[in-house]
Amino acid sequence: MAVNTKIALVTGGSRGLGKNMAIAIAKKGIDVIITYNSKKEEADLVVKEIESLGQKAAALQLNVAESKNFDTFFEGISSTLKNTFKTDKFDFLINNAGIGIHKPFVETTEEEFDQLTNIQFKGPFFLTQKALRIMNDGGGIVNISTGLARFSFPGYAAYGSMKGAMEILTKYQAKELGARKIRANIVAPGAIETDFSGGVVRDNEQMNQQIASVTALGRVGLPDDIGGVVAFLCSEEASWINAQRIEVSGGMML
Repeated sequence: MAVNTKIALVTGGSRGLGKNMAIAIAKKGIDVIITYNSKKEEADLVVKEIESLGQKAAALQLNVAESKNFDTFFEGISSTLKNTFKTDKFDFLINNAGIGIHKPFVETTEEEFDQLTNIQFKGPFFLTQKALRIMNDGGGIVNISTGLARFSFPGYAAYGSMKGAMEILTKYQAKELGARKIRANIVAPGAIETDFSGGVVRDNEQMNQQIASVTALGRVGLPDDIGGVVAFLCSEEASWINAQRIEVSGGMML
C-alpha cells in the first residue's frame, strides 16, 4: 500500500537557512514547496537538488511583506498541489522568510519598523491563518525566532521585538490549533554565517570572534546546524513536541 508522502511549505527557501531547511526536510522523505522573493534561478536550483534526493518539489514567488497578495498566492499553491503533487493539501508550514535591519533603537525609522513588522510578524500571522484552509489535520507549524529574543545585542531592538512576538504567537497557535492536532513550535537560531543582514556575522571577523567567545561550543553557527532541527520538527519523532521554543545557538550567552 502506498504511503501518502507529506508536504512542507518553506518560505524563503531559495538561499541561506531556508534552503538548508528545505533540503534537510526532503532528506526526511517529505516533499517540499519553497517560496522565493526575487531569486527565481536560485529557487529552481533548490528544486532540482530536492528532486535529486527523490522527492517532489516546486517553487513559487512570494513577498511575505504584502499580505494583500496571500489569497492569490494560495490559489497558486492549490494549483501546484494539484498538478505537481496530485493532492489538495499540505502538512507543514515553515515561516522562515525574513530580513534583518541592524539599527540602534534611537535610529530606527518608522518605515524600517513597519517593514520589519510586515515581514517578521504580520506576514507570518496572516500567511499561517490562510494556510490553515489547505493544511492537513495532524500537521505542524514551525516558526523562526532568534537568540536575540532571549539576550540583547545593540542594534536589534525592532528585530528582536518582532521575534519575541512570534514566540508568543506560537503558544497561541499551539493551543488554538490543538483540536486539529496541528503542532506549533518555534526554532531560535543563534548567530549564523549567512548573507542575512548583509552577511554581518559571516563577513565581519571581529563580530565573528566576539560571538564565538560568548558561545559555549566556541564557534559561530552554520546553516547546517539549523536545517536538521526544523526537519526533525516535521517528523513523527517530534509528534509530542508542541508550543516549544527550541534555541539552536551552541550555548550562546549562557
